[in-house]
Amino acid sequence: MLTAPNAKLLTFDSAAFLDDKEALQAYLDEAVQTGDPAFIADALGVIARAKGMADIAKQTGLSRETLYRTLGQKGNPSRH
Repeated sequence: MLTAPNAKLLTFDSAAFLDDKEALQAYLDEAVQTGDPAFIADALGVIARAKGMADIAKQTGLSRETLYRTLGQKGNPSRH
């Protein structure tokens, strides 16, 4: 594959594809079935981004920064 010297690669964001309730539920179900707490937390973060992190923050009373930190790949929901 050839690319232009100044080509910029885009990062894949699965949140962009979670555009309805069924897709969100299927993604969460798959994450839970893995039994991996880190992956489940990351999936919750992806779902929150898909739904709108600002709206989730407003509904929960948490800051967006706290949600990103808690639900990110290196997050630890038990610490917050």
